[in-house]
Amino acid sequence: MKKTYYLFNPGRLSRKDNTLKFVPVDESGKEGTAKYIPVEGVSDLYCFGSLDTNSAMYNFLGKNSISVHFFDYYEHYTGSFQPKEYLLAGKMQIQQTSHYLDSYKRLKIAKSFIEGAAFNISKNLRYYLNRDRDVSLHLEKITAFSQLIDSTTEVPVLMGIEGNIRQVYYDAFNTIVKDHAMEGRSKQPPMNEINALISFGNMMCYTLCLDQIYHTQLNPTISFLHEPGYRRFSLALDLAEIFKPILVDRTIFRVLNKKEVQSKDFDFHVNKVVLKESGKKAFIRAFEERLNETIKHRTLNKSVSYKHLVKLECYKLSKHLLGIETYKPFKIWW
Repeated sequence: MKKTYYLFNPGRLSRKDNTLKFVPVDESGKEGTAKYIPVEGVSDLYCFGSLDTNSAMYNFLGKNSISVHFFDYYEHYTGSFQPKEYLLAGKMQIQQTSHYLDSYKRLKIAKSFIEGAAFNISKNLRYYLNRDRDVSLHLEKITAFSQLIDSTTEVPVLMGIEGNIRQVYYDAFNTIVKDHAMEGRSKQPPMNEINALISFGNMMCYTLCLDQIYHTQLNPTISFLHEPGYRRFSLALDLAEIFKPILVDRTIFRVLNKKEVQSKDFDFHVNKVVLKESGKKAFIRAFEERLNETIKHRTLNKSVSYKHLVKLECYKLSKHLLGIETYKPFKIWW
């Protein structure tokens, strides 16, 4: 089975027969021990350090349908190399564009994304409410905001509701997480440990959604909740809203409450906090375990991984756009 590989150190990537050869290089230019990765076992690469390679290498990666995602020192997603978009289809492109241009059709899909996100957020809070975390007031406020979704007639207003739900939800993190204070959401830059993990985790979820979109006929630049052009691949932002509570937030609660990530795993600066390599590795280890967990799918009647749920969401959206089946967002049922 193909898997994701994470390259935390700067280094050189080259080809050796049907194997990827990665040689880490330190700040002085000294090479470390080479690592060999059979190409048939790679789905994508996440590069957190600078990567030295050439066009022949990217041609090789493209032919083997391997994506490469890049991130800077501050954990910001900076871009991706994607194989040729061989799955893109004209009919889907037309339908996706027409649904965006039709305000009623666009709003309907955008509402579904927020409904799914709000439901999964509430499910997280109920989970911890049953474990002696008093988040009842947060749940009441989110329920009240969620009831406004159906009557909303404009996407910007819908985004405002989503923002209010998130603000209340993040306030609950202080009750859920032990020994760490949230102190409000801060993004660019994150000002404390929890915010650093949220930013890093959201970026991982966004990249995952983008990668799964590329395995379908959907165009990642045409979105419904977020405005196209605000970010380059705005459809990935739309889908990430549904999965952040399930994949990112649950992972954050785990790594902090179980002390898998501690204060020593962060770099503290005057006006920002970022994860050290040890913190990134610990979070990604837990995140990967979450992605590979399986659940019994009620419709398919078989076990599927959390990662595969994201691709299934893309298929559901595709069917909606083609008029085959009305889109319903993924909601946790367990």
